[in-house]
Amino acid sequence: MNNKLLITSFLSLCILMSCSRDDDVIPVVPDPDPVEEIYYIPVVIHLLHLGEAIGEGTNLSTERIERQIEILNEDFRRKEGTRGFNDHPDGGDARIEFVLAKQNPDGKPVDGIERINIQKFDIPFNPTSVAQYNYWEPSHYINIWTAPLPEELVPCIVLGQATLPRIDLPGNDQLPILGPDEAEGILINSIHFGESNINCHARFGRTLTHEMGHYLGLLHPWHKNDCEYNDYCEDTPAVDKIVSGRTAFAGCEGEPVMIGNYMNWSDDEVMNIFTNDQIARMHYVLEQHPERNSLLTSPGLKEP
Repeated sequence: MNNKLLITSFLSLCILMSCSRDDDVIPVVPDPDPVEEIYYIPVVIHLLHLGEAIGEGTNLSTERIERQIEILNEDFRRKEGTRGFNDHPDGGDARIEFVLAKQNPDGKPVDGIERINIQKFDIPFNPTSVAQYNYWEPSHYINIWTAPLPEELVPCIVLGQATLPRIDLPGNDQLPILGPDEAEGILINSIHFGESNINCHARFGRTLTHEMGHYLGLLHPWHKNDCEYNDYCEDTPAVDKIVSGRTAFAGCEGEPVMIGNYMNWSDDEVMNIFTNDQIARMHYVLEQHPERNSLLTSPGLKEP
């Protein structure tokens, strides 16, 4: 296929766009039943590997993939007894759950995992064009690719990236417009997909949580490295520089940064919070963005 994922550098950051903490109001989706309503979204994992047996090297095991989706749901649902739980007054249950697709675009039953041996293709591997291996209709599935980049080449540096939605939210007005041959989706380095024992701060599956936040419209809290320009979420403390590591420091107004926020570059081990404003922003995207909204009624959620 000619579709290309909008990834120009495949670093652990998403596209840096302007955002601000001024008086703009984040649109909030009316929610008639905030306790019961759950947004279910189908995902397909395009697992690109180097020909290894299943469970070896870049051909990740089914158990590891399923565990990654479980971690994603633990984080988005703020599940008690998991790393994704917090009792912060500004933290919330996003009420968004991700489901491995149950049928493919042709209506055939699948487990949501597509294993692709890239060595069988007569084309050089390029992480900026992973959609050439396969790409499902983005209005029905969230396409997630794992990239076979060896640990020794990019240890704990190259994590993942996502495309952000073009929508009328503060801070999104300066996002680049996807071209006709550019694909929507998320790309994750294989070694950072799911849990592992690698010697790295990103080994508990939080790279996908972070990138999924971007895919649903969230920005970095330090956006543009200016106290006046950030993520348009009033309950994430203003900060004018990158937040990483595991130790909080004083932000723009002397308030400690929210080190555990999933949209920072914090260590996986300390990440555990989406704030209520961030959740409202994601809900707005799911309700108002045509392609993100159609995910909620995708045939991929149903058995064929």
